[in-house]
Amino acid sequence: MVRLSLLAAATAIFTVAPVLAANPFEQQSTLPYQAPPFDRISDADYQPAIELGIAQSLAEIRKIADNPAAPTFDNTVVAMERQGQMLNRAQLAFGQVAQANTNPVLQKTQAALAPQLAAYSDAIYLDPKLFARFKALNDRKASLKLTEEQAMLLDDYYKDFVRAGAQLSAADQATLRDLNKQLSSLGVAFRQKLLAATKAGALIVDSPAQLAGLGSAGVEAAQRDAQERGLPGKYLLSLQNTTTQPALQSLTDRATREALFKQSWTRAEKGDDNDTRATIVQIIQLRTKKANLLGFATWADYSLAEQMAKTSDTARNFLNALDAPTAAAQARELSEVQQAVDLEKGGFQAQPWDWDLYAEKVRKAKYDVDENETKPYLELWNVLENGVFYAANQMYGLSFKRRTDIPTFHPDIRVYEAFEENGTPLGLIYFDYWKRDNKAGGAWMNSYVRQSKLFGTKPVISNTANFTKPAPGQPPLITFDDVRTMFHEFGHGLHGLFASQTYPSISGTAVARDFVEFPSQFNEHWALEPRVLAHYAKHYQTGAVMPQALVDKIKRAELFNQGYSFGELLAAAQLDMAWHSLPGDAGPQDVDAFEAKALASTGLDVAHVPPRYRTSYFSHIWGGGYAAGYYAYIWTDMLEENVYDWFKAHGGMTRANGQRMRDLVLSRGHTQDYNVMFRNMTGHDPQVAPLLRSRGIPAK
Repeated sequence: MVRLSLLAAATAIFTVAPVLAANPFEQQSTLPYQAPPFDRISDADYQPAIELGIAQSLAEIRKIADNPAAPTFDNTVVAMERQGQMLNRAQLAFGQVAQANTNPVLQKTQAALAPQLAAYSDAIYLDPKLFARFKALNDRKASLKLTEEQAMLLDDYYKDFVRAGAQLSAADQATLRDLNKQLSSLGVAFRQKLLAATKAGALIVDSPAQLAGLGSAGVEAAQRDAQERGLPGKYLLSLQNTTTQPALQSLTDRATREALFKQSWTRAEKGDDNDTRATIVQIIQLRTKKANLLGFATWADYSLAEQMAKTSDTARNFLNALDAPTAAAQARELSEVQQAVDLEKGGFQAQPWDWDLYAEKVRKAKYDVDENETKPYLELWNVLENGVFYAANQMYGLSFKRRTDIPTFHPDIRVYEAFEENGTPLGLIYFDYWKRDNKAGGAWMNSYVRQSKLFGTKPVISNTANFTKPAPGQPPLITFDDVRTMFHEFGHGLHGLFASQTYPSISGTAVARDFVEFPSQFNEHWALEPRVLAHYAKHYQTGAVMPQALVDKIKRAELFNQGYSFGELLAAAQLDMAWHSLPGDAGPQDVDAFEAKALASTGLDVAHVPPRYRTSYFSHIWGGGYAAGYYAYIWTDMLEENVYDWFKAHGGMTRANGQRMRDLVLSRGHTQDYNVMFRNMTGHDPQVAPLLRSRGIPAK
């Protein structure tokens, strides 16, 4: 019997996929920038498109592996970059729609495709003939006379093969394939359980009196949301993905606050079909087993090897050094919160569900800032067009024009075209800002089309968020936190728009987790840049510019409550690292007990400042790509504060400085070592001091 290679066997299996009839993904889109033709795409199109895309890709890769000619950069590396175009088109569109506008059909499709995609990846990276070609090229890389980008691409491919198990024995590869299949299915199961748990966890109350403090618009929104759920006469507060809920800052009924917090805290721990804990235990055990199989002691060691930090020890030491200064800040803030409770003769010790309300009272007393005072100056589309876009114009010379001829998958989405300073078209950007029950929580940027000189493609990207949609007829007024989110996600967008690579695999935002958040967090600074703020912070009715006194209040309040806000982020990062530092012999864990022990070991005040995400609803690490990588948000905050210090020392927001940032960072993709890229921009290695200083937290 002839034994087929894994790649050949997989190709034979996937070629039995049915021939598609006019599937919109079969051909390259004819829309501007090859944007997805959402007006022709139905939910039923994704699965057959991806399955046929897998079959086509495997057939194309088999030709590369079986090529009798000696491996060259063009016939092996470039050939790999060229293959799989139908699969790429379908996956990029499906990934966003399934996350932002899911339904039972799409969820069923996710579950069906997860093991197929895992097998597809294994078929590629565990094929000995294909790996031999990349190894031969890597072994003589020095003699190939490659450009910096080509050398990085080859290096990435070779490491991807090794990290995927190409050097393992046949028996170990079989074990690895099974682990990958299980992990892919468990990741989908976690995401779907959490989405259902978050929806079911909404707080339902009987009377508007229980929602005192939300204001009439908030009460009306709660009533409307209840009606949409088939609950007339009730009021519903849906859950955001984080532990602390926005309404906790306003609700004056303590019983309602406690109930809302506990609904959030226990959303995925109800002991029902949506309880995620058993799934999490399986995921961490399988990840650890996979890491051990590949020669790493823990998943954290495996994950960090290709990050900017390089080692798990570096990441843990970085986080540990922040614990004590942050805990001290938390203690100071708790004292102020308790004083606010006592001043009102509350008669209770402040609990997590009290913090936001009383911290807001402290903030108002110290800085006299009221969100209801600022929101009339923050109309969402004005913030986008005259704030986010204006900052990009001032820094990078960009201009933007709304496109109403580009189809979208939801009517809430707006599309804009970006242009260079000289009028050259740069790319398309979709904005999907409003919260929906069928949308994953949080905010993110994704790509529909990746920039690539090889294919002549320009970027098509999307920014997604979960802002509270106003009632019909009401203006879309947002909080300053929402404004920050808009600038943040657009920072990712700029990273994608400015991509200038030949090869799509290392283009734009295709960088390490502990580098990718750096451009986005850096872009947040321009939300409070004086000339930018004056350009967008205008009253939605009168057009009056936000008074300088109010601007000053916002700026003075910037350092307020940082022990809390930074502490909840730090606690979540520590929790992630604790889970993914488990050794292979640790055995199954009791999720709640492990979490409590891990958080207690930090010395942070987690009793009053809970982690931003509990284990059971930590979607970043169980259902996303941040396993042992959540520290990246803090690490990249350190990077961007160093760069912002450089900007302040060199004239601030100028076109010249913006061009430098674009040339040395935003346009580079993964064509250079991240530490080299950072040093080229700032002239030194990353320093922790600017990070703590920016938060008003004295170093210990």
